[in-house]
Amino acid sequence: MKSYDVIIVGGGPAGLAAAISAKKEGIDSILIIERDNQLGGILNQCIHNGFGLHTFKEELTGPEYADRFIQQAAELNIEYKLHTMVCDISHDKVVTVMNREDGMVMYQAKAVVLAMGCRERPRGALNIPGYRPAGIYSAGTAQRLVNIEGFMPGKKVVILGSGDIGLIMARRMTFEGAKVQCVAEVMPYSGGLKRNIVQCLDDYDIPLYLSHTVIDIEGRDRLTGVVIAEVGPDRKPIPGTEMHYDCDTLLLSVGLIPENELSKKAEVEMSPITNGPIVDESLETNVEGIFACGNVLHVHDLVDYVSEEAALAGKNAAQYVKERYGKDVKKSDNVIDIKATDGARYTVPTSIHLDNMADLLTVRFRVGSVFKDSYISVYFNDERVQHRKKQVMAPGEMEQIILKKKALEDYDGLKTITVKIEEE
Repeated sequence: MKSYDVIIVGGGPAGLAAAISAKKEGIDSILIIERDNQLGGILNQCIHNGFGLHTFKEELTGPEYADRFIQQAAELNIEYKLHTMVCDISHDKVVTVMNREDGMVMYQAKAVVLAMGCRERPRGALNIPGYRPAGIYSAGTAQRLVNIEGFMPGKKVVILGSGDIGLIMARRMTFEGAKVQCVAEVMPYSGGLKRNIVQCLDDYDIPLYLSHTVIDIEGRDRLTGVVIAEVGPDRKPIPGTEMHYDCDTLLLSVGLIPENELSKKAEVEMSPITNGPIVDESLETNVEGIFACGNVLHVHDLVDYVSEEAALAGKNAAQYVKERYGKDVKKSDNVIDIKATDGARYTVPTSIHLDNMADLLTVRFRVGSVFKDSYISVYFNDERVQHRKKQVMAPGEMEQIILKKKALEDYDGLKTITVKIEEE
């Protein structure tokens, strides 16, 4: 069985950033495993701009952003395998893969970085009544068809869900000559970035109906129309609010789910809120030596944050291999729990081993609804230590706080850090 110091599952922006970071930390034995036919992940089909403003201080398209990291990986001679599917990751970090050339192969890793990204929630999870005609696509599938395959899904479009991919596809389909009739969103707020609502809908006079959903699908062989209706607080349709749209295409942008089937096989503990692994300050899971980053950990709003987080995971995986592998070294029992409450849905990470923490730690989280003129508050035990006002917070945009190691060390008896949203 061939061995590697660090095996990275996924060759998208997270996997590439993690590999580059691990290499720069002095680890030479690295393998990236990617199931697609090229590195870069989902960015290869994201031909719109808006990437790289944080990382490179310039605006890039998705393929350009990915290429920056692919070139770095090539310059560092990082080994990778394409067309290769990871079938299993064991608790003791044996990675089983399969491809055409090698068949089924097992690799022993000293550390594993999970960077598998996320997938779209399918129609089957939505319980929309109606037949199953042609013309219903997830927004990401339509994006691939238009941008990579050169195939136009349809000419009269309705979009259900206001996730970022759906918003971007509203603009993209308009560019290609389609008529995007409306975007319907079941929640009373958008699931996408504010800038995408402005640039992709408002700029093209595409209406966004909040608290609306599709209640009927018409057509047998091909979609011919949909009916949308307003929903109440219980998300059930309100009689008398129905609107009919003739259309040949329905795009679904109804949420993303982290790809964690492999994580579960490795007995990684999962968060019921994010559907991703539970990690500590090093982005290490409950399974020693297995780290997670990017959209497999929690769904991000900006790829720049994915790269930043993944670089930290790669660095920590490298340090784990250098300092702890093969030694009976355990993390200290001095653990501080991080809790999200009162409007904050979750935090990443959820715990801190104080002895292992860097001087500064970024804690990211999302809110559960729209808040205006409210405060992000941080409590050490029961004492409020941070209180920062924000004009608007929405579930579609990640928030963050910065923790200083010295402040944690100086606080006597610190056991719990609580993040909450307060009105005053």
